[in-house]
Amino acid sequence: MSDAMPDSLIPYDEIVQEALRAVVGRVLGSVAESGGLPGEHHFYITFKTQAPGVDIPQRLIERFPDEMTIVLQNRYWDLTVDDRRFSVGLSFNQVPSKLVIPYSAVTGFHDPAVNFELRFQATEDPGSGPEPHDEAENDAVVATPVEEGSNVVAVDFKRKRGD
Repeated sequence: MSDAMPDSLIPYDEIVQEALRAVVGRVLGSVAESGGLPGEHHFYITFKTQAPGVDIPQRLIERFPDEMTIVLQNRYWDLTVDDRRFSVGLSFNQVPSKLVIPYSAVTGFHDPAVNFELRFQATEDPGSGPEPHDEAENDAVVATPVEEGSNVVAVDFKRKRGD
């Protein structure tokens, strides 16, 4: 008799990742509907720049060929959200840009005002989690993260039981 866990025929990891990405969409949808961020909330969103469906200016892909982080706080416009992606206007070095980002490309979502964080595996390469990235480059106010309490949710399906 073996103690090894059998491989699942149900893709639980994909289902959980999809559900958690829906949280990002719901939060952004709420912000879009209300016309702005409530209170001190603001978001750091990390995504794979060359994932399928991502539409960002070529100069940003050249600068961030793998992954980048954007900040939604004071200086953003035209936030549009649907069930598969969001688009937003941001300024990079005083150059306005429109970004279209599918939720499947998102690898991290962080709201420092309440220390809430979600991390995702990139769907293009499920074997690797989020990699280190440069600081957010869009023109935004730098905020100090809240240090009290923790609402970090990290889902890591790379480790298998019995390893």
